[in-house]
Amino acid sequence: MTTTQAAAQQRACRRAQAGAIQGPKHNGTVLHQRIIVALRHTAAPPSDEEASRIGVVRRIAAAKLRYCGLKALVDNVMLIVSELLTNALLHSGTTEIRLDITVEGQDLCIAVHDGMAGHAVPKITDDDAESGRGLQLIDVLIRENGGCWGTSEGGATTWCRLAIPDEGTS
Repeated sequence: MTTTQAAAQQRACRRAQAGAIQGPKHNGTVLHQRIIVALRHTAAPPSDEEASRIGVVRRIAAAKLRYCGLKALVDNVMLIVSELLTNALLHSGTTEIRLDITVEGQDLCIAVHDGMAGHAVPKITDDDAESGRGLQLIDVLIRENGGCWGTSEGGATTWCRLAIPDEGTS
């Protein structure tokens, strides 16, 4: 990240924090992160290094939220980011995944873009399944918090919006 980008991000965080504490939220970027991965066949699992990047990005997102005064959203966002990035890594076959977290009005917006068409749809799993519950979990979590989620750009982007709570933001 360049000095100019860091300064712009700090200004956006200060605007987001000021809005979270003093009244209406202001628009601003909290995080823009790219993950470059090796081209692979969809059936092949990602490398351990690529999979570990998701945890790193999740921790960066949590730190940025705290820095921007949005501490109350950290736990939910960490789960959402982890699930959406994992889905993009496992199912898209892309070489670049982007994560954008922004404040838009009274909402925190999260978007994961993998550039590959195909809509994210929650699976119906049985009790013994070891995976496949991520989107179900996200769906419930987001709806319980007054948000929404979906896909756009032909499925190339999976996004969600969470209401920024008035209390506990700092």
